[in-house]
Amino acid sequence: MNWIQFGRLIHSIYSHNGKLPNLEWIQSLGLLAVKLGQVHALRSDFLEPEKCEHLSKLFRNNESMGPDDFLKLVESTAVPEFISNFEKIEADALATASVGQVHLGALNDGTRVVIKAVKKDVRKNFIADVSSVRRLFRFIAFFYRKLKRVGNPEAILNDIEEYTLSELDLRKEVDGVKTLASIRDKNKDQYDFSKLSFARVHEPLCNKNVMVSDFIPGPSLDELLDEGKLDYDTLLELFKIHGYYMFCAGIFHGDLHPGNVLVDEDQGHFYFIDTGYIGRVGPKIRKGLFHFFKALTGNDFLEASQALNTMSDDPLIGKTMEKFESDLIKLYEDFPGSKVSEISLTRKMMETIRLGVESGMSFDQGIFAIVRSLMYLDGMVLRCNPDAVLMEDMKAFIDDFEKFI
Repeated sequence: MNWIQFGRLIHSIYSHNGKLPNLEWIQSLGLLAVKLGQVHALRSDFLEPEKCEHLSKLFRNNESMGPDDFLKLVESTAVPEFISNFEKIEADALATASVGQVHLGALNDGTRVVIKAVKKDVRKNFIADVSSVRRLFRFIAFFYRKLKRVGNPEAILNDIEEYTLSELDLRKEVDGVKTLASIRDKNKDQYDFSKLSFARVHEPLCNKNVMVSDFIPGPSLDELLDEGKLDYDTLLELFKIHGYYMFCAGIFHGDLHPGNVLVDEDQGHFYFIDTGYIGRVGPKIRKGLFHFFKALTGNDFLEASQALNTMSDDPLIGKTMEKFESDLIKLYEDFPGSKVSEISLTRKMMETIRLGVESGMSFDQGIFAIVRSLMYLDGMVLRCNPDAVLMEDMKAFIDDFEKFI
């Protein structure tokens, strides 16, 4: 993807000409373009709902390879004698993602599994596209230095690069399952993780390019949202689980978009998939964000401003801090009692971080993984229950987290 194509991509997403972005063209530009489309699919806080719904198809409707090509890919990239472990591999793809393709299969003992394989050349092309776009950002920043501090698109690009490259190494996905399951098992006696499960991974059959795990019969949250079948209380349950990982453990699924959560048809359990990127934040960010959100649930915006300042690598003091406090209180004056369709939490978070940076704060890049998680969750609420007053609904379990902070 060259600079002209990148410009056309951004224009197609943000333009108000009534035309929807061409998804086939976006996919033809490569993985980075698809990832940028997916990120914007949940930004109905500033994009038209029809455009967001259209872009959300990039979570599941990606270009697929034929059955013969898939088998050739697996045979050339999997562990030795891989095919001999299977009684059957379905010809048609179960799902096609931006990084790879998934097929149903059955092991020789009859166990139903899914086989995931990374597409060839995806990694090399993605790295080249990121390098090209990064040069563009640096070129612009040379002439518009404020860009580096306000919004910092290069830092956002770095975040996309980090979690996408993790997805392209399926050994990291295997490790991600182990990490998240270990946190659940270690803390299940003190916190309710009864609704969270993980598919069993057949590790001897896995390597960097191919992964095999048990088949989970159930739709993704994205499919349920698309069909209008996701109950809002179910979504709040997901908030409670993911919130513990973010605020209490500081280790969490770093790309929890609605296509990466399955819901078991029998028990209603959540299954986290595509766990290749595990977000990690230190105590300063983790605790600061918790206290920031706790203050928001109580509409205490002075306390929220102080919590945000504790997260900064360059905390504000004196008159500068007093002005920031005043500006933040003004920023949130219309926030109490607002519905997500009226005021997006994600948009407020981005405006808050921008205000902090403009005031002289600086934040560790790790904050972007949490902001992206909140963006995904906020976007799901907008699609599920636009009349929800999210901060009021979050208050009960935000308070519950405090004993683990």
